[in-house]
Amino acid sequence: MRRAWVVGIAAVSSVLAFVLALVVGVYLTAGNLAGGIGSGAVGLAKGAVPAAYSSLVQKWGNLCPAINPALLAAQLYQESGFNPNARSPAAAEGIAQFIPGTWATHGVDGDGDGKRDVWDPDDAIPSAASYDCELAGYVKSVPGDATHNMLAAYNAGADAVIRYGGVPPYSETQNYVKTITTLAQSFAAPVARIDPSEQAAGAISYAQSKLGTPYLWGGEGTAAQGGRFDCSGLTQAAYHSVGITLPRVANDQYNAGPHPTREELLPGDLVFFSDDLTNSRAIRHVGIYVGGGYMIDAPRTGAVIRFDPIDTPDYFGATRVTEDGAKALPVTA
Repeated sequence: MRRAWVVGIAAVSSVLAFVLALVVGVYLTAGNLAGGIGSGAVGLAKGAVPAAYSSLVQKWGNLCPAINPALLAAQLYQESGFNPNARSPAAAEGIAQFIPGTWATHGVDGDGDGKRDVWDPDDAIPSAASYDCELAGYVKSVPGDATHNMLAAYNAGADAVIRYGGVPPYSETQNYVKTITTLAQSFAAPVARIDPSEQAAGAISYAQSKLGTPYLWGGEGTAAQGGRFDCSGLTQAAYHSVGITLPRVANDQYNAGPHPTREELLPGDLVFFSDDLTNSRAIRHVGIYVGGGYMIDAPRTGAVIRFDPIDTPDYFGATRVTEDGAKALPVTA
């Protein structure tokens, strides 16, 4: 439960003026900022992968040049949400969602205990990386980006990639390649300045318009709910107002884009809080950053949407929401 923070009318006016100046500054300087996650060795963003699997993903994500830890993490998240007990209607099993036939051929004994267990992440994560690298080897002579060709082979088969001389003209395959490469950005530790969101100002404006609204657990701002929100309902609605569809739950919203450091925060970034600072799946609170160390958030039952400080012991990290990043997230119920 977050600490109460009272902001007087004069303070609110001061913060709003400060926010306006910062947001204007975002767009004046946007053209001079370098985007993306950079080149070279790719590390994992803090807490993006549950701690139980982070070292495995970091190790096996460097198995061959066509993959990296962030890409492997994106595949695991897309397949199972890091759930080692996941089972799909198509009989895909485990954290990497191997179907039995593929596992029988490509599963490896990653932990060297003499067993190949699809339900054991110590085997399944190395197997996913190994399978990726096998596919990359099959299509290594095909022109174009080796990672894109590998992902296309994963989705459509190596024969199709070879036959078309690159990513096949199948919408499903093209979307899969774009989804995984985009989602990988949310698992990578940035090594370069991240472009500000073009929709940030509109999202902040929406959140500001809800200041003083009472909190409601499960609230999405509907008329039946009296226009009330919970924390992730507010951030979801703020970005929906500018054409970006975010997941409903805070820990899924964390993967909607790359992760600026505390020093790189800009207005419009989502800021997250957790009792477990090693695991993004444990995130329990989110707000929208407005500058000066403050966010707008819907904090808890009995409180109203308000300004709160972000520099608290449970501060987890931030996400710079992008349209492509949000579209890449798995659809959850």
